[in-house]
This record gives sequence, C-alpha cells and structure tokens, in this order.
Amino acid sequence: MATAAPLPIPLSQLSRAVTDWVESVRALTQPAGVLWCEGTEAEQRELTSKLIREGELIRLNAEHFPGCHLYRSSPSDVARVEHLTYICTHSKDDAGPNNHWMDPEEAHAKMRELFAGCMRGRTLYVIPYCMGPIDSPLSRCGVEITDSAYVAINMMIMTRAGRAALERIAHDGSFVRGLHSTGELDPNRRFIMHFPEELAIESFGSGYGGNALLGKKCHALRIASWQARTEGWLAEHMLIVGLESPQGETHYIACAFPSACGKTNLAMLIPPASLPGWKVYTVGDDIAWLHPGPDGRLWAINPEAGLFGVVPGTNPQTNRNAYQMIRRDTLFTNVALTADNQPWWEGLTTGIPVTDWQGRPYDPGKGPAAHPNSRFTVSAKRNPSYSPRAEDARGVPISALVFGGRRREVAPLVYEARSWQHGVLVGASVASETTAAAVGQVGVVRRDPMAMQPFCGYNFADYWRHWLTVGAKLSRAPKIFHVNWFRRDAHGKFLWPGYGENLRVLEWVLDRCAGKAGAAESAIGLLPRAEDLDTQGLRIGPESLSALLSVDPALWRKEVTDIRAYLEKYGSRVPPELLAELAVTESRLG
Repeated sequence: MATAAPLPIPLSQLSRAVTDWVESVRALTQPAGVLWCEGTEAEQRELTSKLIREGELIRLNAEHFPGCHLYRSSPSDVARVEHLTYICTHSKDDAGPNNHWMDPEEAHAKMRELFAGCMRGRTLYVIPYCMGPIDSPLSRCGVEITDSAYVAINMMIMTRAGRAALERIAHDGSFVRGLHSTGELDPNRRFIMHFPEELAIESFGSGYGGNALLGKKCHALRIASWQARTEGWLAEHMLIVGLESPQGETHYIACAFPSACGKTNLAMLIPPASLPGWKVYTVGDDIAWLHPGPDGRLWAINPEAGLFGVVPGTNPQTNRNAYQMIRRDTLFTNVALTADNQPWWEGLTTGIPVTDWQGRPYDPGKGPAAHPNSRFTVSAKRNPSYSPRAEDARGVPISALVFGGRRREVAPLVYEARSWQHGVLVGASVASETTAAAVGQVGVVRRDPMAMQPFCGYNFADYWRHWLTVGAKLSRAPKIFHVNWFRRDAHGKFLWPGYGENLRVLEWVLDRCAGKAGAAESAIGLLPRAEDLDTQGLRIGPESLSALLSVDPALWRKEVTDIRAYLEKYGSRVPPELLAELAVTESRLG
C-alpha cells in the first residue's frame, strides 16, 4: 500500500535566523498579516489579480501585449533618490567622499521610528531571493520584507525568489536583510539606508525601482561591493555579453558605461548585415559579479534574473531585441496609454497617447506622455538574444573589461590599457559629458569611476585598491579597454556610426586579447591603426578615421590635471600605483 507523501516543510520553518528576524519586524511594523512568498507563477498571478482588483494595476491590450500590465507610481516617487541614500559605517572615512554617510546608531534610530506601526492594515510580504543561479557558489542570498505587492511581483521577476532561495539560506547560514515599506510616500520621510557591516538595508517612503527593489542596486551593488571586498571578488555595474565570431569562437566581455552611453544597446547588440556570421548573446544587461577562478581567469555571473529597463527611446530601430522582449509578460511602470489600452512612450513611431503616465488626458503642454524614467520589468529569458550561460553555475570567463564614456573630443574611439594597473586608472578616471536633457547644458564633465559613482558601497580609494588586489590574483587577467562611441567633428557631427557597427571595435578588442591584431603605442595606451579596424562598407573617410584614433596632447594634459585633482579628493587612501600610472601618462604626453 502506497504511503502518503510527506507535507513540505513550511517556508516559515526553513531558517530560524530568517523567522526570528521576520518576527522582530512583525512586532515593530504591526501588519494585519504575513505572507511568505513561494515564488511560483501561480502566486505571481494571484498577486497581479489582487492589484488589478484594487485598482493599482491596469491590464493592457491582451491582443498586442498579452500578459502585460501597467503600474503608476506616485508623481513624487519616480526615480532613485541618491541624496537620500546613505552608507552607514562606523567610520565616515570607510564610506568615503563618494557616499552620503550617517552614523549607524543614528540611522537605526531614525528608521526604527519610521517603521514603528507602519504596516498596520497591510500585508507583510517575506521574499527570500537568490542573486545569481540558485546552485552557483558565486551567488549570494537575501530576504526582502515589504508591504508592497508591486515590489513582491517585481522581485519575483528580477531574482530567483521563493522556496529554493530560502533552502539555500538555511544551508549557507547567511543572508542580506532588506526591510522596506512604502510608508506614506512622503518625500520628506524617505530614506534608503545601507549597513554594509551588518549586511542590511532599510528603505522607507518609496515604492519605486532601485529604492524599493532591494535586490537590485542596494544589494547587488552597494552591499555586494562590500561583501566582494571582504571575500575577494568584484561586484560591478557592468553588462556581460558573449560574442561569437564567424569562425565559431565565443568570447565574453564585461562593460561599464555611465548612463546615456549605450549600455543597453550593447548588451542586446544585433550584428549588422555588414558583418555576416557574427552572433551576440546577452548574459546580463546591468550588473556583473566577477570572481577569480582556479584557472587564473576572471569569471562572471549576472546576479539578476530579469531586466528593469528604461522604456522611452525603445523601438524596432534602436533596440529590436528589447522591443520584442517587452511585448509579452511585462510589467510597465509610468508609461502612457493609447485609446485601445496599449502602452505608449516617446520614441515609438506608431500609436497615439490619450492618457499620460499620471492617468490624465494627454496634453503635450504638460510634458511628455510617458515619464522619462518610465520602466519595464521582464524576465531575462524573454530576450531574443538571451544566453543559456546566464544560468551556468560556473559563470562565464571574461576575455576583456571595457569602460566607456560620452566625450566629444578627448577620448579616442578605443584604446587598450598598458597593464592591469593602468586599466584600473582608466576605470577610475571614467568621465562622461552630460546631455542637454540631463542638466540643461551640454558638455559638463562628470567623473563616474567604473560607472559606480552612485553604487559603490564604500570609499572609492579602497575600492580601487581592491581592484589592484584582485588583479594580482589573476595569472590570465582580462585586458582592459576604453571606448568612446561619441567622438564628434568640428561641426558637431558624430564620427562613428555606433549601434551594431560597434561590433567592429569589439572585434579588434577580441583580436587584441587573442594576440591577432596590431596596435600603435600612444601616450594614453595602445590604439588601433587605421588598417587594424575593419571599416569596409562604412562611409568613413581617412580624415575622420584619423580623428577617431587621435590623441591630442594638449587636451590630454588638461585631462591628466583634472584626473589628478579628482583623485586627490580621496587623500592618502588613493593607491600610489594609480598616481604612478598617471605620472607615466603625463610624462609620455611631454
């Protein structure tokens, strides 16, 4: 006679450390009920139906956007709030000039007062999650407690959430604690506190994106960067992409770009018809965790399981893969609507918005139809260029690290660092010129080291030292490069076509890693010669190509002066190796 299968262990009993913490939060916040999230599709559908019934979600046109929904956030809660984001370490110097700092005791007291009784009448959701493949030794886990079903749905898309994550937490014995409440959505009572020494995050007063989805920037970068320094790896604001040549060789690169520098387009790059035989695979579009491997190489995983991307500007011409990806099973935030309930945003060439992102009749005089920071949340597996290696427990081996910025004339199209140490300087001095849309004027240079300015969880000087330490462990370290797709001529015209044609530059990068391409020495590093780049079929004359690959000594002497002034803000903690590399560059400039 068959015996009945044993009942599964309730989620709430899988980890005493988690249940004890949940109980302490329940006593503090006083919710009407507690729901432990299993992370199943059925649970996600149930939460979605709940928000539709309550009027918080709008079901979109099922014929054209099946399984898609729209969420509208408060008009005062539409983006990350860096000025209200704090790193709370016992020593202010450990947080560094790159972060807002608050004493941990003061921060805990402030947050405890805000959280006291804040969930009365609400449900407390417990979301165990894993950042990275569930069976990877490179992954790390966390638990987010929130009173927002919208946040719970997003976390189920963006992470490996539920029972398997909690089982891993019970096995590993450690996890990042993330406590979140939307509060009253009052901008004057809004804080995002990070306690890296405690592996803890507390966020109050926002329901939006990186302020509320604590697995993303808060855990995967700010807290993880601290974890990575402690454990000997790197947590970086980098895409990971695989490039397969016509000869069938696949290499992976990790790239860090500030905003408005083509990061998403590169992550989902579509090879142009002018380069037949190439294939591109997306491992990750935003974050990379990089670990030294036993073979002396750097191996990377994408800790995320989904994409939380900016929608405006996305169309079949700018990013066909992204456009196709978000037409099914996608959660949109703050886009506009057409008369037949299709989502609409600036950059689309079809459709007419009738309702703006706040639910008002669309009036061009009141601003854009979709919020400029409107978003989509979607499973990474929906991406037509998705790489199955994204779930590889070992990660992928990295052949090259690429930094980039938006510069009109200083930085050439591409150059290679002289060494790992020089590459760290190249990354530490990344700068990008703002666009008019960003700050009201063009060409304001902002330093954004490794594209981590808003996300490094500790002092940048110590972070650069850690980069040098990791590099010293690598016997087969990836080469480091810098790219600039945005070089212009005297008339302001872009010299390089960009988009899919950027693959020509990456081909040179990969050939340099394999020792198959030539280069010319320059004061700032190694540059391709004109004959080293495949420009066949491009309308680029010799003068334009020469300008793209030129280094102006006068401009670079000023650049070196600016870099030195920036590094000096970090005082005696700055690694002397970086200053030595800067001196080498300066001496070569004459």
